[in-house]
Amino acid sequence: MMYQVPKHIDRNKIFIVKRSEIEGRLEPEFYKPSIAEIEHIIRKKSTKKLRDFALYIAGGATPKKTEGDKYYSDKENGIPFLRVQNLCQDGSVLFDDCVYITKEAHEGMLRRSQVEEGDLLVKITGVGRMAIASVAPKGFVGNTNQHMIVIKTKNKEISKYLAHYLNLDMIEKIASRHSTGGTRPALDYPSVKAIPIIERIDFSHIERAIKLKKQKESEAQQLLESIDTYILNELGITLPEIKTDLKSRIFLVNRNKLEGRFDPYYSQKHFVDAFSSLYLGKYPVFPLKSLSILITSGITPKSGGDAYTENKELGIPFVRSGNIDINGDLNFNELLYIKPEIHNTIMKSSQVKPNDLMIAIVGATIGQVGIYLDKRDANINQAIALVRLKDGNDIHYIKEVIKSSIGQLSLNRLKRPVARANINLEEISTILVPLPPLVKQHKIASHIYTIRQRAKTLQEEGKAIVENAKKEIEQMIIGK
Repeated sequence: MMYQVPKHIDRNKIFIVKRSEIEGRLEPEFYKPSIAEIEHIIRKKSTKKLRDFALYIAGGATPKKTEGDKYYSDKENGIPFLRVQNLCQDGSVLFDDCVYITKEAHEGMLRRSQVEEGDLLVKITGVGRMAIASVAPKGFVGNTNQHMIVIKTKNKEISKYLAHYLNLDMIEKIASRHSTGGTRPALDYPSVKAIPIIERIDFSHIERAIKLKKQKESEAQQLLESIDTYILNELGITLPEIKTDLKSRIFLVNRNKLEGRFDPYYSQKHFVDAFSSLYLGKYPVFPLKSLSILITSGITPKSGGDAYTENKELGIPFVRSGNIDINGDLNFNELLYIKPEIHNTIMKSSQVKPNDLMIAIVGATIGQVGIYLDKRDANINQAIALVRLKDGNDIHYIKEVIKSSIGQLSLNRLKRPVARANINLEEISTILVPLPPLVKQHKIASHIYTIRQRAKTLQEEGKAIVENAKKEIEQMIIGK
């Protein structure tokens, strides 16, 4: 009698592989029929491999954070140091949270991974989507870490073609199929070089879609930028203009007004004047500490240790600063997971509850603010300040104020002007928040929510346009 698969089990998850078809890897996911079939079609239609287009391939490294002054710099004086979050599936490079290294590091220890205009950049390690590809823009000079590779091709047009190709969903599936590793998957150089390439695909449809996507993103950005003006107007606050002339950059401060910080950055006249203006608004101003019952942060368990798990069902989401996006939403696509026993023991003090505020306090993402709205248990690392508010205030209003120029004013003043900027928990507690009556808080939060939803709709429409264009190309390739 032939075995019948029970109705409650997905038939696509049950398959048989002949011993002669085993390629040296024993994990079932590698032989999943839907992915294996796609790779078979692609390899049959391909004429070359990625290595045939590469004149040079190299990966970078991450300089030690403990020697920040030696290796890291700021935007004005440094060289862009690209990480995987700077790569975009439309082939562009994002600079919103870019880190910068010194010229000496760029020309010394990271000389082999220098990036120039037209170079192809491909993600090879990390959770989430594999083989995201971008092309270095016009006039670009930068560097990269070990989580991506830089491929020098014959010209920029070839790099653009390869980026469009690698960013197709079905090619990403092939790349992910050949990656190895558990909590941090990796694609080794031989596997990257062996990615099959189909030539002469017309990507003009995708390029038009990307152009429309950017138009919608521009509209969305204009809406988001209007939020700050709205908040300031509603609270009756006028922040002084930042002046950069020599006269404005020279000032004296009485010793009794240094407030424990002796660096000139903290004592700039602009900060002093701006904070004074907060008290001239319509409503009283309170430090975040007086509105909170808890301000804390977490830790990061040893990488590759027993604290982590690949089981997303039983594991506890481990939120890092990079999981908080610019809109204040949490990106759960690239989460790590820790074991429940770690969550309930050594990380018990940093357990996250619904409606907790999370503020990024270390590195390039300082100032990103999100609210944990999920019902699942979660935890955080040391790069996030968890703020649990007292009852009686609108959590969404508080979040928006901290995200606005009012809150960012505090954060910008507090962060130390060093290679890897950081703010401690005591300083986070001093963030100033203008506090109108609760009804007014609700009104402001509701209006901003409407703006963010409209912007999000525009962003999603743009994303859908590109995704549909990709699907049409993929259907053309596989003949469906």
